[in-house]
Formats: sequence, structure tokens, C-alpha cells
Amino acid sequence: SRAIAVDVGVVATDAIWQNTDIAYDVAIGGMPFIYAINDSNPYIRQTAPYRKEQFDNQTEPGEQSLTGWWLRSQSSFHEGTGITFYDPGLIPGEGTSRFADSKGVDVWTEGEVTLLNNTASAHYTTGTVKTNGKPFQSARSIKYGSTDGILLWDEFDVDKIAADGTDTHFIDYAAGSDYPVHAICDDGVNAYWVTNVTTSGTPRLRVYKKPLTGTAASTADVTLMFSDNGITVNDATIDYVKDRLIMTVNNKIYEFSTSASALPTATYTHASASVVFTSITASGTSIYVSAFEGIQSYIYKFTLSTSTGSMPTLTSAITAAQMPTGEKIFKIKYYLGYMLIGTSKGIRVATVDDNGSILYGPLMIETSQPVYDFAFRDRFAWAATGVDGEGGVVRIDLGNDLGGLRFAYANDLWLDDGVTGYVTTSCAFAGETDRLVFITAAVNRGTITNKELTSNVATLTTGAAHGLEVSDSIWVEGVDSTFNGKYTVTAATTTTFSYTKAATNVVSTAVTAATALVNETGTINIESSGAKMPDGYIQTGFIRYNTLEPKNFKRLLGRGEFDYGSMTLETVDASGTEYDVVSYDSSVPPVEVTTSQPAGAQEYIAYKFILYRDGTDNTKGPTFKGYQAKATIATPRQRVIRFPVYCFDVETDKYNVMVGYEGRALDRINILESIEEDGDIVTWQDLTTGESRQVAIEQITFTR
Repeated sequence: SRAIAVDVGVVATDAIWQNTDIAYDVAIGGMPFIYAINDSNPYIRQTAPYRKEQFDNQTEPGEQSLTGWWLRSQSSFHEGTGITFYDPGLIPGEGTSRFADSKGVDVWTEGEVTLLNNTASAHYTTGTVKTNGKPFQSARSIKYGSTDGILLWDEFDVDKIAADGTDTHFIDYAAGSDYPVHAICDDGVNAYWVTNVTTSGTPRLRVYKKPLTGTAASTADVTLMFSDNGITVNDATIDYVKDRLIMTVNNKIYEFSTSASALPTATYTHASASVVFTSITASGTSIYVSAFEGIQSYIYKFTLSTSTGSMPTLTSAITAAQMPTGEKIFKIKYYLGYMLIGTSKGIRVATVDDNGSILYGPLMIETSQPVYDFAFRDRFAWAATGVDGEGGVVRIDLGNDLGGLRFAYANDLWLDDGVTGYVTTSCAFAGETDRLVFITAAVNRGTITNKELTSNVATLTTGAAHGLEVSDSIWVEGVDSTFNGKYTVTAATTTTFSYTKAATNVVSTAVTAATALVNETGTINIESSGAKMPDGYIQTGFIRYNTLEPKNFKRLLGRGEFDYGSMTLETVDASGTEYDVVSYDSSVPPVEVTTSQPAGAQEYIAYKFILYRDGTDNTKGPTFKGYQAKATIATPRQRVIRFPVYCFDVETDKYNVMVGYEGRALDRINILESIEEDGDIVTWQDLTTGESRQVAIEQITFTR
């Protein structure tokens, strides 16, 4: 007789098999078998199914491809910016019309993207942001006579700027001899402002008013409302709300009528002399004043009392809201039942109850500068935020609540001059028009330490590097009447700069006044009545089809009207690199094109659509209406390997070597089924070819 080898195989799922005395053909999970391949039981290798049966339940028709393409479409962008990935199916009914970024385009008409109106700079500003962080500018919508415009406060000066850019001086204080305007407001007829006047060598409080129809050419129409020679104004805020003036001076809050002739007793006095009051607004039942002290910031509420039967007066202050530590409030404004809050971090929106209580939401927009002002038209709010480091505003759609006091928003008008570093301090509409005006503050470039004028060229020296360049527009103040004013730099070194000045020579002389400054001027920017921005763009969120698998992004189609101007389509990879694809215009209609870059499979990409205005008529441009992208899955295809093997108690290999024992087949079946039940990955080996793979057992069939 001949001995029979006994072997049930290795049971570890990560084990491999190596033949010794028995010539097995295949092993799985370390358990060897002999192939039982014949015509009726073939060895089969085929591609595993990678596309499942499906139906289309997306909000965008055709998103669930029933062919090999994966589709992503978008036909509107009116829900604003703020997303990173465009996966509309993740939040049903929300997010399908959002995008990642835009600049220079109007997205607020559903189903259309067009170029915004251009802006033009008129006049200039000279005041910088104050040391306490508040701006030295404000713009208010006014109408004087039949002229639509804004009332611009800029440090020492107040001007009326018409919608056509015409500048009329309203108040003309001189730096070095007068004190700046600390705050100003109007009631539609008169302007009211707070300043100081020297009394016995000390600056003291004065409050004036003047008809909006007046000019700086005459002071006869200026009325001194009241003065107080015991108060020096270090900081102030004033606004006209609910038929009265609310004024803050230093750490006190006052309430008085537009006809007041004496400073009333303070309605509220803050316990700290270092508090900074920043803004005033009113709702149906209350008046609010925002403030900060150090890194703490609050909104105080004053309710109206009518117990006397006369004009309602304010009660004592109630803390209605407190910001997170480190977030300072600079502007509050009530509109359409909401309070918009501009802070050092960005913008929040609060609801206001009938009793005046407020509940604010999360930071809806995070900004790189404090938000100093808001303007309103229809359902929209514009905020002085800057746009990508340049002067500009964002627009918020208060009629489109995305949930949790987050509203649709996008970049809006901006100053297309390529200059960064300016702070946008205010915005307002020009009178009754729909033309927005936004203001940027001047930037201090240094304190002047020396002056000289030779052959009509003035040269000033600063105490530190000023950063000025030739052609920069500057404002010099606090030196003397010869050197003060607005100029253009003609030459510059690290700490000196020169400009043309027709005047008598001045020998080199030290300047010691701390108020002798050079500022790079800011701008007043007025929206055009019809001319469009030269260009603008909108960029989608990264498209990943809600999966991390790599994809081959292959086709792109843009839709719209391109009879005027043109539009360039680009792909954007994960690192932000942009690749041109195609341009549409009147001669190249919208066609579906191949996107060959970025090369290779990508986890996700975005699309950027750049609109250019018409080269002949600057009031016209293209209309972008949507896009469709096509991709295929780039995941390596899986294989299904189906093979028959013998499973007897006793078997013979191809060399007639016998192996087995009674009950061996059942033991092997039990072990194999145990591996299958665990669902673990095992090693499959074809011992005849040397091929080896990590596999999952999908099905075991035993036939007896």
C-alpha cells in the first residue's frame, strides 16, 4: 500500500501557499486546490460591473447618467458664493445655485450672469483710519435741490459729491489750525456735526447744523446748536433716528431734538472712559448703540417710553448683545426686520423681535478688513468690505435666507485699479438713484521730519521708509501752507519724496510737529450709469461628484448669449492652476469641447468662466446662463475570476501524487465558508502562472 499525505491547508486569511510535494494549481487564503477545468466548467476572467442600474432623481435633469458619462450641470448662481465643493445633492433644495468665487459679475438674476457696472473715481480722500480703528470717512445718501449725491465726511472736510462726480465743498476745516469733524449725520434737510473749537487754549465741544443746500463758500447758514466748554471731544458718533438726534461723545450718550440749543443731560454714561461708541440705529421699538472696550464689544438697547404722553424718551441702556471676545462692532444697521452687524471679523445678521430683543447669527462673511458701513436697496444690502484686498463692496440678498441667519452674498462693485492695501470705509447710494458710491480711506505713509523747496521742487523727508512711488497721489498736511495739499510724487527714495510746487525756495528745515503727515490719497468711486466692467469672472465649486474616487474630466459646454463681448472657459485644478479651454463670442457659438487639462485623472476640478465686455459698445457684454461638465470614473476596473476546483476527500495531482483523508472535503468547505463569512480580503494565487492578487470572495458554490 501507499501512504496518503494529509493536508487541510493554512487557515489564516493573509497566508500564502507554496507547493512542496503536492503540485496544487491554485490557492486562496493559503488553502490549496487542484483546478477542475473542462468544457462544461471553464475558467472565466471578466471585468466586474462598475455601473449600477439607476434612475434620475436630481434637481438638474440628466445628472444621473444612464450612459458612461458622469454629468454635472448648473443653470443659475443666484444663491451666491461661499462653497468649496459643488455637491448639490448633499443638501436637497439648498446649494444648487451657489458657487465658489466671483468678481465683477452680477449673479442676482436667476439663470443669468452678466457684467456689473464699472466704477469711476471722483475727488479723493485724505483721512486715514483712526488709531482706535474707526474710519475718518462716512458717506450718506442726500438730495440737495434737484441734485442726487452723497454727503462725504473726510476728516477735516465735508463735501457734496453729485452722481456725475461734481464736488461741492460743504465744510472746509484746515488741518493744523482747525479740529477735524468727529461725526456727522443729516435728516434730509440739514446736516449736523460734532467738532471742537479752541477755547482758552483747549479744544471744546461744538455741535453745528447747516442746510444741505449750503456750501463752504458761505458760513452764514451755519448754526451753532450748542457748545460745552467743559468737554473735549476725543471721539464721537451722531445719527438721526426716530425724529431725534442720538449723539455719543467720549463715554456719554445724549438724546436731543434737531432744534436743541443746549446740551442735555446724558441719557447714559458708560463706567469706562476708554469705551468707544461706534454706531447708532433703530428698530420699531428701540434705539441701539454699538460700542467696544478693549477686546469686548456690545450692543446697547434703549427702549422708548411714552408714559408721559409726550414725545417718547429713552430709558436706560440694556445690553442687548455681546460679541465673542476679540470681535469689535463698527457698524449696525436695521433693515427689513434684520439688523446687520459689521465687525472686525466680518458680517453677522440678527433678527429683531417686536420688543426690540435681538438674536444674531454666525459670521456669515469673514473679511480681511473691518466692515464699516452698509447701504440698502430693494431686498439687497451692500457692505463696505473690500474685494480681494482692493476697494469694493459685497452684496447680500436678504430675500434669500440659506438657513441659520446665513444669506446669499457675492462680491459686487470694486475698484479695478490693481492697487491693494486700501480700506473701504463707507458706501451709499447717490440720492434717489441706483448708483452706488463707495469710499476708500487714505493710507498714512509717514511722519514728515524735514522740508525743502528748490527751483519749484518740494522735497520732504519722513522718519521711516514711506513706500511711495513715482506717480502716487499724496496728501501733505501739518507742515505749512507752502507744502500742504494734494500732489503727485515725481521722485522718491527710501525716506524722501519730491513733487512739483511753484513757490519761493525754502532751505532745508526740520519739521517737528507730530501732525505733519504724508498720506497716499483714497478714492471716491461712483457706479457708472451704464458702462460695464471690462471683465469679470465666476468660478464654480470644485466638482467631485460626491466621491473621492479619481475622475477623467473630459467635456465642457457653456450656455448663454454671446452676441456682445466674449466669454473664456477655463478649468482649475486643485492647486488653483488655470487652463484655457475655449472662448465663445459672436463668431464662435457655444459648443461642447474637450478638456484635456489638467492631464490625467483628478479627484476634483472647478470651472472658471471669464466674461469680457463688448469692444465697441461698453454698455454691453455677454450673458452666461450655465454649463454642463462630463466626466468618467477613473477608478481601476475590478476583475471577477471564476474557477472550478476539486474538493474530494482524496485527490491526485497531475503527477499522480495522492493527498487527503476521509472528511477532508467537508473540513475544507467549512474553513473556506468561514473566510467568506468574515468578508475579509485574502490572497489568491495561481500556482500554474505565478499570478497573485488580493481578493474578496464573492461566491462559493459546492456541487456534489
